[in-house]
Amino acid sequence: MSEVQENKISSYLTFNLGNELFASHVDYVLKILEMQHITEVPKSPPFMKGVINLRGNVLPVIDARVKFGLKITEYTPRTVILVLSLVIDGDTIEVGAIVDSVQDVVEYNSTEIMPTPGLGSKYKSDFIEGVMKINDQFVMVLNMSSVFSNDEIIDIQEKSEQLKKGTSRQKSDNKTKIRIGGNKA
Repeated sequence: MSEVQENKISSYLTFNLGNELFASHVDYVLKILEMQHITEVPKSPPFMKGVINLRGNVLPVIDARVKFGLKITEYTPRTVILVLSLVIDGDTIEVGAIVDSVQDVVEYNSTEIMPTPGLGSKYKSDFIEGVMKINDQFVMVLNMSSVFSNDEIIDIQEKSEQLKKGTSRQKSDNKTKIRIGGNKA
């Protein structure tokens, strides 16, 4: 490996889940949204809170606390939704992830990211790329594309599509009713 590659500086968005600090490479993060109403999707996985409308598209939203097996708490004014772009099996999907708060964007040298320690069952170590140390605090660097299994992604996409089709059908039915009503008047 060349010295240029070894000393690559990358940008990471740091965020909190409870007292834990996590980081995601900024390439995964499309935008940060304020917390908003989330439409629940019946029979969805426990970590899937539902969907929101993002510029006319249905965006599935997951609760990162639930996904990581952390204690559920009430949302606060600092709670946000990270809109993430993930590449899974060659397909790019967008998903929202609820986090307690966003901290900062940090520049970090890839050679300084420490290897993942044995983390036990609290976190799946296959989606933890490593650990950074920022101001004497350890930060778990996530590989966002590995947070979900293929089955979970398929389930999330299917639930989102079901809701999208239901919404489109409902809009179509409403247009028909308006036209019929308009013809009678």
